[in-house]
Amino acid sequence: MSQTFEDKALYRIRGTGGGWAFSPRDFLDLGGRPTVDSGLHRLEKRGEIRRVIRGIYDYPRFSKLLDQSLSPDIDQVARALARKFRWRIQPTGATALNFLGLSTQVPARAVYLSDGPDRVYQIGNTALAFEHTALKESGIELKESGLIVQALKSLGQERITPEIIAKIRAWLPESSRAKVLADTKTATGWVYSAIQQITQEDVHG
Repeated sequence: MSQTFEDKALYRIRGTGGGWAFSPRDFLDLGGRPTVDSGLHRLEKRGEIRRVIRGIYDYPRFSKLLDQSLSPDIDQVARALARKFRWRIQPTGATALNFLGLSTQVPARAVYLSDGPDRVYQIGNTALAFEHTALKESGIELKESGLIVQALKSLGQERITPEIIAKIRAWLPESSRAKVLADTKTATGWVYSAIQQITQEDVHG
């Protein structure tokens, strides 16, 4: 029996484990635009996915503790918009620090540098802002790598303490550590040195 678009899309969406944000562009390999648009609309009506803003959906993470779906993942929404419009983006240092839990401030604004136009989207209580700039080609592929590099640069070499290393290490899943280390080889010397400490098997001290 042939699978419907909804079957194929749900298989892909559920495989992300929750929190993934996406646009119709992410499914154009499964069907034409009208098929994708109507299929995602039906999945939303069934409660399988959630509409975040116009043209962007997510697969909500569910909190058993709170017994409710969590707010959209701002970084995932930013990356879904970047894929949709074919922008390259980088989180600013302050935004990266917050995502990594290194800043205690609750930001009302998440800011990304982008090679696209200046744009602001309201996602719940957070303003997601893209600021146009000439992005340097960093060669960094993984979102985890980008967040870590931007956070470290924002802190500065003199503020990289064992506590900071430990916090980032706790945030970074063990399964991603080798990939991040390989992905950041082109980073500035002291930044890469810090990442080596973050990703090594045993951190003493």
